[in-house]
Order: sequence, then C-alpha cells, then structure tokens
Amino acid sequence: MTTNGSGKQSYVRRTGITELNLTDKMIRLIFRVEDTTHLSRLTFYVGTGSFTSYFVWQFHAHSATATNYVQPGEWVTVHLQWADVTSAAGAYAIAPTGAPSIKAGFTDMALAVYDNTGGPVTYWLQAVELVPDTSSVFPKGVVSVTFDDSHSSVHDLARPLLDRHGFPGTIYNIADAIGGGGSLTLDKMRSLQDHSGWEMGGHAYATSAHNAGYSKLSAQQVDDDFRRLREWLVSNGFTNEHFAYPHGAFGKTTDGVPVDLIASRHFTTARSIVSETTESFAPAMPYRLKALTGITDGIGGAALSRLTSPGGRLDRCATNGDWLILCLHRVVAGRPRNSTEISQSGLADLMKAISDRDIPVATVGEVIEYYT
Repeated sequence: MTTNGSGKQSYVRRTGITELNLTDKMIRLIFRVEDTTHLSRLTFYVGTGSFTSYFVWQFHAHSATATNYVQPGEWVTVHLQWADVTSAAGAYAIAPTGAPSIKAGFTDMALAVYDNTGGPVTYWLQAVELVPDTSSVFPKGVVSVTFDDSHSSVHDLARPLLDRHGFPGTIYNIADAIGGGGSLTLDKMRSLQDHSGWEMGGHAYATSAHNAGYSKLSAQQVDDDFRRLREWLVSNGFTNEHFAYPHGAFGKTTDGVPVDLIASRHFTTARSIVSETTESFAPAMPYRLKALTGITDGIGGAALSRLTSPGGRLDRCATNGDWLILCLHRVVAGRPRNSTEISQSGLADLMKAISDRDIPVATVGEVIEYYT
C-alpha cells in the first residue's frame, strides 16, 4: 500500500471475519515501511459491526529526532497488548483501571498508516497474528527495574528500598567508569549480584563511546566496544548477557550497519528507551526491548504519577498483563533536579506501589529465561 501524501488515512482492512476471542492474546503485526521520511503514525483497530464499535492502538508516532522502533526498509514486529489499548468507541469502553469492556466477539481489523503531508509512504503488511500474551506466563504482568550508567547511588540509596520488598534489579554498566567518582566499585557490583540477586549488564565499555552514542561510531568501533565490554564483564565475574544501548539508540553506525545487528553478536537482549507500547513476553524484538525512561518526581521526564495513579502503567500491568521495563538512572536523597534523577522517597513510593499490586519483579535475565 502507498499513502497519497495528503495526511489522510491509508489502511488495510477486513470486516465481517469469524468472531475472534482476544482473551489472553496479543496481536502480532509484521510489516515494513520502505522509507520513513514522511511517516507520521501507525494505528491498529479491532472492532465489530463494520467498526461501529472498536478499540484503538496508536502504536507508533514517528520522530524526526528520537530513536524510532520502526526503521526504514526493515521488517518490524510489534506486539499489541490490552495494557496498551489507547481508546475505545461505540459500545466499547476502557475502565479507569485500563481494562477493556470486552475482549471477544471481534469481526473487524484494520492497520492504518498516516503520512506527514510531505509525501507518500509505501508499506507492506506481512502478517496479523494472535499469539499468547504476557499474562499466559505472568498473570499479573511483570516489572523489571533497571538502572543505567553505574551510579553509586543505585547501591547506596536504591538497593535498600528494593531489598525491603525482595526485589532484584538490573544495572547496565559502563566498564571504564567503574571505580571513578560517583560510580559503582567492583565490590559494590559484586555485593549487589551475590547478596541481593541483581544482574550486572552492559551499557558500553568506553565512557567516550557511551557519550558519543554508537550511531556516531563506525561498525568496527562499535563491535570493538561490545567485545571489550563483554570480556570485561566476564573477566570480573559478571556473566549476564543483557545490554542497554547508550542513549537508548539502536539506529545505524556511520557506515550504515544496524547497531542492533551488532548487539546480537555479543548479547542475548538489548534494551532501548522506546516506550510507545509496553514490552511483552515473549518480546517482539529482543534487540529492541522497550522501556519507560525519565521516571522522576522532579522536573520533566515521565511523572511518577504516570505509573502509580489509578489507571496508570502499574494498574494496566496488573490488570491486563505486560512486561513493564523501567529505566532509571541516578537516585538522590533530596529533590531531583532533572529527568535522569528520582528521589529516594519517590523510588520508595514506586516500589511500594508495585508491591501493593502484587506484581512480580524480575531481572531482565530472569524474564528471558522463561523464553529461552
């Protein structure tokens, strides 16, 4: 299909099909966008009565600056779960907790693509499939609490709060930052791993590579940084096989090689900071794991209330099931100054909110073990 360049909806649609039951199911889409230059957004509809009633998932809004889950010319897999349903119309509704009013009896489905009025967009839809959703393995969903950049405050301020609930965490580390001012030491990393069940993942070997971002390096430079990072982790007793991209970006290197392709040579998963939809189990694309970042009770970012308020991400996780990966950075004793900080009291509230909803907390590696 090709849009007409005017911003109007272009769609692939079927109505009047045999009734579908989406209870404990998620929708798997496999598609390709030839050139994303003029892509605006992607939406999926499920309904009945020729769409007199329907649910909507707006699952991708293309950005000119941020990393996009949908990359040009690549076959992309997306999982749509009930925890991510955007809106409802007609006889359908979404409860304050985020639960849909009905999950069965659907006869209509449509994929809609919008361009940005700057030119046409050509796309291919390969498959629309129904597969078991996260709740089939984790009935109340599952949360992974991850921290980037090896800040010492994760050990000093965050660990006691997670220990209080018996929650493990995942830290994505910059190897050559370890032991420096404000960063974790090897002893603290080993204590977290050996005594609290945390996992020590990778974020970059060189601080310079992390700060630049892999898209500013050649494929050889990125591969070398991955190799040195994995060797450093293993040599220091950290056998974790999971990675988080610097700045959450998995685009292409300066010589045009997809960074997630290089990541797959060295690690079992790689986490981004894309959060248009929540991650699923099993993951749609293990080298583009989705995570909610910038969680803070301070300035900017994703407000803590976005998770903890009625109908927020935690309610939707507990009610509908998903794999909610949280990406945090520095924990502070006082008030956060920016979106990369969360206060110790705010983190305590977040951990209590997860515990109160009886949502299990597992490291990225523990969740993936169910898959492998």
